[in-house]
Amino acid sequence: MEQTISANGIRMCYQLDGPADAPVVMLSNSLLTDTRMWDRQVEALSAKYRLLRYDTRGHGGTEATPGPYTIELLAQDAIALMDALDIRRAHFVGLSMGGMIAQRVAHDHPDRIGALVLCDTACQLPPASAWNDRIALAQSKGTSAFIGPMTERWLTAPYRAAHPELLAKMGEIIARTAVDGLVGCASAIRDMNLCDLLGTIRTPTLVVVGEQDVGTPVAAARVLHEGIRGSQLCIIPNAGHLPNIEQTAAFNAALLGFLAAH
Repeated sequence: MEQTISANGIRMCYQLDGPADAPVVMLSNSLLTDTRMWDRQVEALSAKYRLLRYDTRGHGGTEATPGPYTIELLAQDAIALMDALDIRRAHFVGLSMGGMIAQRVAHDHPDRIGALVLCDTACQLPPASAWNDRIALAQSKGTSAFIGPMTERWLTAPYRAAHPELLAKMGEIIARTAVDGLVGCASAIRDMNLCDLLGTIRTPTLVVVGEQDVGTPVAAARVLHEGIRGSQLCIIPNAGHLPNIEQTAAFNAALLGFLAAH
């Protein structure tokens, strides 16, 4: 059940599942999604872990403030939520934008993170012009204009054809995103360059990527893997940008195996 709490000056929406005394796994969503993108991980993880899902600023039920945002601000939101919930330490799993937030959290607050999982993400995502175009589209036509383009980027064509009900759900989630939230977060991604921070991350790290991801491809995952000393790389076949949805069993197995070792 969604709950809200004040953290870092905004109302943040979150969900908790699993035993109250278990190690915490915190899940950070991608651009234009909300906590529901992790629905297929809940049963597998909450048997052993205290699962904390939350909506990034301007997404889902979390308050949208006028932008632009920065990745640093979004990382501060995550830590503030942990503080508000009296969570000292957590494993942090982020996908796409969530993975960018995760990199910043691991750099700025290494003592708060037990293990780090970076899914279908990057340390930099040029060109800036592409993000400016997305900002202009959101401001002129709203976030529902992204339903077709984003679902096509997120999921492979065979999967989309076989799961029309999921596309409808994803479309509803995209349309729910506040324009200020998309604009603010798109600005943060546009202006982000975390590549120089990778060498400072000492947290045990797993890098996961769908083999057919076109938005943050395998090449971007390899940059993270090579930049973070001792990290592991897991490439999931027959998956696009959301392997946690498209290849749930393989994704959950990789995640659980890594967490169990740390």
